[in-house]
Amino acid sequence: MNNVLVKDIIQQLRDVEQADLWLDENFEKKLAAVSPITAFERPIPDMHSIAELMSHLIEWRREVLSRLNGNPRGLEMSEAANWRSNAALQAQGWDKLLADFYASQQQVITFLEDKDDAFLASPYRHADPSFPHDNKYLLMGLIHHDFYHLGQMGMTVKYLKLKGSLSGG
Repeated sequence: MNNVLVKDIIQQLRDVEQADLWLDENFEKKLAAVSPITAFERPIPDMHSIAELMSHLIEWRREVLSRLNGNPRGLEMSEAANWRSNAALQAQGWDKLLADFYASQQQVITFLEDKDDAFLASPYRHADPSFPHDNKYLLMGLIHHDFYHLGQMGMTVKYLKLKGSLSGG
């Protein structure tokens, strides 16, 4: 089976989670500084909390997985599930949110493990005909999305440290 590209995508998904990357950051490292209390804190009013960012990532991982399974687009940018409130997330709890976060990543990886590179080139069935996408586009977008929000988490953690909510430099 020709799955060199699929294996590379799986590795990139694992790398953003826990690898020693050139950019010196990953989710495991960034989340190690966060407590069940500070996870829900917004350092400034218009900045998302770590919990809000994680919930957003979970929802989009689930959405990409749904699309890869051939389902039509479900999550819209304006939906409440896209950005859940801290109150809703606190009711869920930090441990559950962490578990769901790592499980959502593993679900994408598990889905990909038996795919070949031809799957990546397959068009996403419900793409807009004027702007067609393939499965590789969805997966690379997911990786880019993870890195983008990892950077936001970094900023949130930095602000929490400046406020004194988190220790470290």
